[in-house]
Formats: sequence, structure tokens, C-alpha cells
Amino acid sequence: MTPPALTPAPLPRHLAIVLLLSVACLFAANHVAARLAFDDGTGLLLAIMARSSLALLVLGTLLAIKRTPLQLPAGSWPWQLGVGLLIALQSLFLYSAVARLPVAVALLLMNTFPILLALLTWALGGARPTLRATLIMAVILVGLVVVLDVPTWLADPAQMGDDWVAGVAFGIGAAAVFSCALWITDRRLARVSNTLRTFLTMGVVLLSMLVAGVAGLVPGGLALPASVSGWSGLTALALLYGIGFSMLFISLPRLNMARNAPVMNIEPVASLVLGYIVLGQMLGPTQLLGGAIVLGGIVVLGLSRRA
Repeated sequence: MTPPALTPAPLPRHLAIVLLLSVACLFAANHVAARLAFDDGTGLLLAIMARSSLALLVLGTLLAIKRTPLQLPAGSWPWQLGVGLLIALQSLFLYSAVARLPVAVALLLMNTFPILLALLTWALGGARPTLRATLIMAVILVGLVVVLDVPTWLADPAQMGDDWVAGVAFGIGAAAVFSCALWITDRRLARVSNTLRTFLTMGVVLLSMLVAGVAGLVPGGLALPASVSGWSGLTALALLYGIGFSMLFISLPRLNMARNAPVMNIEPVASLVLGYIVLGQMLGPTQLLGGAIVLGGIVVLGLSRRA
């Protein structure tokens, strides 16, 4: 009889916060590199395949070194496949948002996932959000209205352009599917080896993008960069994402995400700085105020929870 898997002990909070800050900055740099690649004609599917391939290589090496068998506990395969498909969708949605919006705005939308995760946990039998948490969520929504410049949409939709509307939809979709992936990982795959779970997730993402490319589901999805700038962006996004994603999902069971996830909301701030330096992107004063409201609200929401 196989003994039950032990639940890994959480990291000390200061170490968990440092790790999450590092991951957030890596992800921010990855998305800036992605926009650089997309602006040079790089296909969406090619970008996701590049980053997934590198992550898969790193994780496969770790599995080989540890001699970990590619075997899941009974009943885990459907959940593992589901997480892989959700991360594939999240990758597709988020890069689609990054290609259409300023990087910082796309990531602000993505980083509403702690709110969606809290609501999903409640809907599936977890703790109900308190009145305080509900009020903070309302403030965050007000901040999103400001940063997305909704009054301008209502006054003159044509001025914002079709790409803006689609980008917002993709950003919200990315947050929604990512929160689902985190819930499944925490509640249904806790007994699976961290490295193996992440390896299989990246494998499903890579195969999904390959099938989508061969089937022509995303026009121009496998297009190559047009110049050295695009190739540099493609290489950078693969390296940055592979390192960041591996750090996050390998450490996930020890990070107490319910309490510490808001730390990762430094990502839009880092992307704002990098987007300005690398891409020349800059938000207006009103949008910066809205972004500050969103970030502040999410951080307060997370840090107000009892561990």
C-alpha cells in the first residue's frame, strides 16, 4: 500500500513574498518581450510554443535527475488534463490581450485573478467573502472602470478601436481561466509531484498550440519574426516565462496563495516601467490613478485575510 503523500510545509512568509515578487517581475518582462515580438510579426501560437518548449525542457531534466515516474494517482488524469487546457487558454488569452492593449493594462486585467479565485472558492463550498472583502472588490471594480477609460468608450466607442474591446475581453478571460487552474491545482492535484504536475501541464499546452497551428485555428499563429528585434523578443519571452512559470508552479503548494497571491500584483507596476523603457508605452494620469486603485485594493484584500 502506498503511503499518503505528505502536505509540504509552507515557506516562511518573507521567503514566499520574495519568491512571488521575483516571479511577478519575470512575468512582466516576459510580456514586454512578447509585445516586442508581436509588433515584429511573430505568430501568437509560435510565441506560446517557444515558452512552453523551454519550460518543458527544464522540467523534463528535473524529472530525469530525480528519476520521477510519469505516473499520477488514480483519478488525477482528468484534472491534470483540465489544468493543462486551462493554462493553454490562459496563455492564448493573455498574449492576445498583450498584443492589443498597453502591457500594463492587460496585466491589470489578468491580475484580478485573486478576486475571481476567492469567488470561485466560495461558489464551490469554501469560505464566503466578508462584507469588508466585498466592499474592497467594489472599489477595485471602480478602479478598473477608470483605468479602462470606460466613459470614453460610452461617449465615442470608435475612438477606442475594436482592438481595445477585444483586448479587455481577452484579459478578463485570462484571469478567469487562470483562477480555475489554481483552484484545481490546489484542491485536486495536491498529491501529484510538483515537478511532474508542471511538466504535464506544459506538455498539454505545447501539444494544444501545435494542434491549433496545424489545424489553422489561429490565422498567422505560426508566423516567424520579421527581424532581429522580433527574434530577440521571442527568445527573451521563452527564457523569462520558462523560469518564472517553473518557479511558481513547483513552489505553489508551499506559497499559501490565498494569503500571498496579491504580492504578484507588482507585475503591472514592473510592466509599466519596462513598457515605458522598452516600448515607449505610457498611460495617462487618470489611468495611472485607476491602476493604483486596482493594485491597492487587491493588495489590501489579500493582506487583510487571516492565515
